[in-house]
Amino acid sequence: MPSQIEQLLAEAAINCDPEEPRTPSIAPSLTFSEDSEDQDELQQPEPPKRRRASTRLIVQSPADIQRITGESTQQLINRCCGGGCCMNVQKKKEGLDYEHVTLPDNDAFRSLSLSVDDSLPTILTNVTELPEQTAFLIPIRHTSNPPSPPDSGISFGSSADSDIATDSAVAPEKNMLNLSLEDLDTSIQPPSFVQPHPPYNVFPARIHNTRELTRPGAEKRTYHFDLDVTDYPEETGTDFKVGGAIGVSAPNGPAAVEELLDLLMVPRFLRDKPVLLRTTRGRWPTVWGDDQARELVTTRRDLLTWCSDIQSYPPTKPLLRVLAEHAYDPNEQKLLMFLCSGEGQGAFCDFRTGPHITISQLLHAFPSAKPPLDLLLSVLQPLMPRFYSLSNDPHESYEIRDGKQHRLIEIAVTVHETSDWRNGSRTGVGSGFFERQSIKYTEMRKAGVKMPQLYTPMFKGLMANPLAKQFVSDGPMLLIGAGVGVAPFRGFVQRRLKNANCANKVWVLQGCRDALVDELYSGEWGVHEDEVKRVIQSRRGEGRYVQEEVVHQADLVWYIINSVDGRVFVCGSSKGMGEGVEEALIKVAMKKGNLEHDEAQKFWQLKKDVGQYIAETW
Repeated sequence: MPSQIEQLLAEAAINCDPEEPRTPSIAPSLTFSEDSEDQDELQQPEPPKRRRASTRLIVQSPADIQRITGESTQQLINRCCGGGCCMNVQKKKEGLDYEHVTLPDNDAFRSLSLSVDDSLPTILTNVTELPEQTAFLIPIRHTSNPPSPPDSGISFGSSADSDIATDSAVAPEKNMLNLSLEDLDTSIQPPSFVQPHPPYNVFPARIHNTRELTRPGAEKRTYHFDLDVTDYPEETGTDFKVGGAIGVSAPNGPAAVEELLDLLMVPRFLRDKPVLLRTTRGRWPTVWGDDQARELVTTRRDLLTWCSDIQSYPPTKPLLRVLAEHAYDPNEQKLLMFLCSGEGQGAFCDFRTGPHITISQLLHAFPSAKPPLDLLLSVLQPLMPRFYSLSNDPHESYEIRDGKQHRLIEIAVTVHETSDWRNGSRTGVGSGFFERQSIKYTEMRKAGVKMPQLYTPMFKGLMANPLAKQFVSDGPMLLIGAGVGVAPFRGFVQRRLKNANCANKVWVLQGCRDALVDELYSGEWGVHEDEVKRVIQSRRGEGRYVQEEVVHQADLVWYIINSVDGRVFVCGSSKGMGEGVEEALIKVAMKKGNLEHDEAQKFWQLKKDVGQYIAETW
């Protein structure tokens, strides 16, 4: 086996780029140096560094591990010293009886990669209890006339008592007759009871324009949107701010909702029919409402479209327990119960921490499981809003159209993709919604539609987030971002460059893979762009990451953070970029301030506490 590993490493080394000498930064407008004794010393050139190789995935399944190491996953687990629940995977205990179980034979089940075989314990212990049903769907009966109370030849009470009895008998029927759907187009916005921004409802903002910012060949696709918020309801003391973020109540995809209704065998004539939803407790189907019982009129399609997340969360034992309770195939039921038991804890942990799994994939994998929709809704996670930073100065973005001044806000959205058992990959709820809207808009414009009527269900989200709160109109500012994390900085620069006194007080370090295909907003930052912005590419040229450029610009960083009203902003992914920039800033403090590592950490924490160092990562 060592020979196979050496062969794989040799192949990976062949794919690496050859060693290239590094050259110093050639951005004089971004290099600031204070007069100090250190400048009199001869600067020694840095020794050339070998470019890091691109990561190559060589293991993706237990079969790959066995092919490379010659050991099965069970053998590897036996040598593991972690002491976790994975020690029990595929390990049969002595004294237990086992029975043969026929595993489902379909692609969806095989894609789950469950760590189970066809022999399961006959008796299962510590099985998860069937979860409480908190949501009930009650049909609304429409009758022409309420039924009359039954006749009685003998009266045992006064006429007043009989009137009260009659009213109490008729009241429930009258209430049911008065129930109806609200007059709201739920194809463009959620029902009003969702209301993530009380007391204001979700506002359907018309898409004024949209375009793709990245070019063919980019590893990730990013789209730009101009949203018309001219008619957004007035809110006391709250306005769109530079650096703020809007909330978007993105729906589940129509195709995914339709497929789920098909799998649950919900008749088509019932899917859009009004139904009374009665909940016993909890916040659902609202977003941040009070924990209380509710009665609402809605439809089954609206609940799955706007209120429950059907793809973003790993499966839970209560969900599997519901599927097991309503699976008519004994083999599937036994397997699902095994995953909910103490004996199947190891397999469940592997299952939960594996690839993302959608509800429809589970129902395809266990085709005999047909739980009632209201019971399934009781165990699904709520569909939460997504937040997107403004990429412009919202106070200055207007357009005159149809004789009226329209106010616009701008956002950028990067499409998040994950593996899918059927199509290879699928998009996230929020980014997938935006990509579908952008594609529809482009197709409608090509078809000759001048003003496509497409909308984004949004609300004023975080106008008091750190980026918005700590933005000041004066003082030096360093903006560090990678990928779509640079989007809010565009609004910062637009606001700053309007003031002549601030033209030389803002600097941007923008990280990307390849500026030719995925540099965002190139040429759209305003005047003096070449002087205030430096693009760092990780896949072209020197192959430098943005955190490495932070260390290279140590003089500039140290000058800004120690200036009056100086601020350092960091925005982007917390994994890799965010952690790397934080460590780079610590190195700068150690180098320029002669601090130890712990002291440098404390230095930046103090700067964060006083609002001079702001990190907005996700």
